[in-house]
Amino acid sequence: MPATEVAFWVVALLVILALGFDFMNGFHDAANSIATVVSTGVLKPQQAVVFAAFFNFLAIFIFHLSVAATVGKGIVHPSGIDLHVIFGALVGAIVWNVVTWFYGIPSSSSHALIGGLVGAALPKVGLAGLVWGGIFKTVAFIFISPLVGFLLGSLMMLLVAWVCRHVTLSKTDRWFRRLQLLSAGAYSLGHGGNDSQKTIGIIWLLLIITGYTDASASMPPTWTIIACYIAIAMGTMFGGWRIVKTMGQKLTKLKPVGGFCAETGGAITLFAATALGVPVSTTHTITGAIVGVGSTQRASAVRWGVAGNIVWAWIFTIPATALMSMVVYYISLAIF
Repeated sequence: MPATEVAFWVVALLVILALGFDFMNGFHDAANSIATVVSTGVLKPQQAVVFAAFFNFLAIFIFHLSVAATVGKGIVHPSGIDLHVIFGALVGAIVWNVVTWFYGIPSSSSHALIGGLVGAALPKVGLAGLVWGGIFKTVAFIFISPLVGFLLGSLMMLLVAWVCRHVTLSKTDRWFRRLQLLSAGAYSLGHGGNDSQKTIGIIWLLLIITGYTDASASMPPTWTIIACYIAIAMGTMFGGWRIVKTMGQKLTKLKPVGGFCAETGGAITLFAATALGVPVSTTHTITGAIVGVGSTQRASAVRWGVAGNIVWAWIFTIPATALMSMVVYYISLAIF
């Protein structure tokens, strides 16, 4: 079999694996988009996942591919990447997502992929092959995105409480049951726009190193964009219900007004991060916003033990996936 033909099939299989990660990303992170709207009773679970998936895909028409460029060219120098690195990064990230989904832990698919890419690349290129500017920006937003989500969620809640201070609780609830559909749609847009681009970036990187696209191209092939947005939307439709329970019920009790404030604060954070090209964690963002909303009621409204477990998962995601991906990289070298 000619070498080029072998390369084509290897690339095709890695693209399928990448789309599998993208599907798992949507499945794992569906809770980010629907937990609040389900826990408040505004939408039934089956309605919520279809609603979120629609807006996940709609993001294809709204956001520039700046996050894809960061992942594709801004974490590891493309010259130091090979097929073993791509394979190791994807498998490590998928394994981490499966483990955290099984235990209902809302960890970051985004940071799992970044950690996987760094861990698989280190044995090949060493520290000098990493793009420290892009890595620093990504790591910084582990802390920045939940803090911004917390701040915006709590400020939104305080603002709404002041605006509706003379309105009856029943009328306020009725208004925000409608408004929460807008906020949930906006958050799902931000989720699709930021998270799908991470897989676009990986496939773009794969096509560059195998010569199927030009490294100087400003955009990846159109088919990669469409395929990745479809994959994440389909994953969202299947929904990771274990994590929905953690986000929407165990962390704090939400009413429609609280769900609206959390989703709006989270959506603003995601829109800003995507515009800046930062592969931010949608999980971190919405968790911070939910905690911010809960803390405006009283400190005891937030189950801080659950929140603490989530934070530990955030801290361990990048090193854990880096280690797993490094192991998979060596196994790949030995087998293939």
